[in-house]
Amino acid sequence: MRQLHPKGWVPAKGFANGVAASGRQIFVAGQVGWNGQQQFESDDFVAQLEQALRNVLAVLAEADARAEHIVRLTWYVTSKQEYARRRGEVGSAYRRVMGRHFPAMTLVQVVALVEDRAKVEIEATAVIPADAPAERVSQP
Repeated sequence: MRQLHPKGWVPAKGFANGVAASGRQIFVAGQVGWNGQQQFESDDFVAQLEQALRNVLAVLAEADARAEHIVRLTWYVTSKQEYARRRGEVGSAYRRVMGRHFPAMTLVQVVALVEDRAKVEIEATAVIPADAPAERVSQP
């Protein structure tokens, strides 16, 4: 994976402007901040965001992928004001789950999410390099 940063641009903080990658692609559906039993343990924005990221990694693990394989994240939030106000906490939660891996990211405010209690939904695209070990087959 190679981050793409045009010459002369101000450095991106906490994300990449673009990513070039080749290999096996994995697409993760939007994950909200509930646990594996589809129960919300918190109504706190940052707690839900951290759980949603953990959920993304849990799905990726089924394909033997890890955070460093993520090339793109799309975040849907119900309040850009809360995101901006709590940006420091968001960054800390992100690094706890994802480490210092910063793929291309987009954040969009939406009126609502399908799950009424959800404050954030995150979808991901990952690419496992072609020279990585063969995938294991996971059955639902």
